[in-house]
Amino acid sequence: MDVAAPHYPARTTRLAGYLFALGAGALWGTTGPLSTALYAAGAALTGIGFWRILLGTLGLIAYGMFHPGFFRIDRRGLLLVGLGGGALVALFEVAYQFGIAGAGVASAAALLYTAPVIVAVLAQPLLGETLTATRLLLALVVMSGAALTVQGGSHGSGLAGVATPSLVAGVAGGLLAALSYAGTTLLARWSVPRYGAARVLLLEIAGGTVILGLVLPLAGHPPVPPPTLGGWVYIVALALATVLAANFLFFAGVRRIDAAPTAVAATIEPVVGTLLALFLFGQRLTSLGWLGLTMVVGGVAGGYLKEARDAHAP
Repeated sequence: MDVAAPHYPARTTRLAGYLFALGAGALWGTTGPLSTALYAAGAALTGIGFWRILLGTLGLIAYGMFHPGFFRIDRRGLLLVGLGGGALVALFEVAYQFGIAGAGVASAAALLYTAPVIVAVLAQPLLGETLTATRLLLALVVMSGAALTVQGGSHGSGLAGVATPSLVAGVAGGLLAALSYAGTTLLARWSVPRYGAARVLLLEIAGGTVILGLVLPLAGHPPVPPPTLGGWVYIVALALATVLAANFLFFAGVRRIDAAPTAVAATIEPVVGTLLALFLFGQRLTSLGWLGLTMVVGGVAGGYLKEARDAHAP
């Protein structure tokens, strides 16, 4: 049975939704620094995604044990959210790592942030959302700004000297990661008002954990636990911040506003990641990087102003 979304005053709903999505993007921006610390602690690249969503799944199962009826879900939810959403989560975790390995961190991140444009375009036929010129323009601005931001950092060494097969695999991985991220956003817009954020998140990450647990060993990359206690601390931090807290905020946003502005707001992630890299790891940012950062902040702010204007509209 579908669960009706709670009623909020339109003004409160839209502005709060945008801020929730903004908070989710900010938390996702900590992924890079935490993952960098994990690599330094000896964690395997392919296993990080598995362990963080496994811990998130266990945490939500523990939560559900104290909430009667939490695990009740209809067949449609199991298939679409558990299987479909789990496949999208697993695809993202694997594809993004291939994007990084083949094309580099900066190029993979730039490809990932084509997602707001994909969401804006697909939300119309799939969810019936209006594709306005303003929404498309904001998505294009933040996409371009994200690309300049990550390419303008000292971690973006360019693609010179990258072998063609590796580059092709990297570009394919980055684009598949963008498609899976966009698909997760669209699915969340449909499913969260029906089943609730906690159930949707459990179904998606549990499905993703099972799929990765099967696929990674078959691909020759079984998930290896972090070798040190410090590594586990970073994994727990990733699970709490980037899996549980960030997704709850993101789902709270997508429950209140359309998928397209939610995706735009969450694109604050590379700005936060870049600023943390500047302060924590001494990375530099070129003039193009600063321009990109300004474009992302401007696009996100423009989206907020649009939501505020729409909230005041009769």
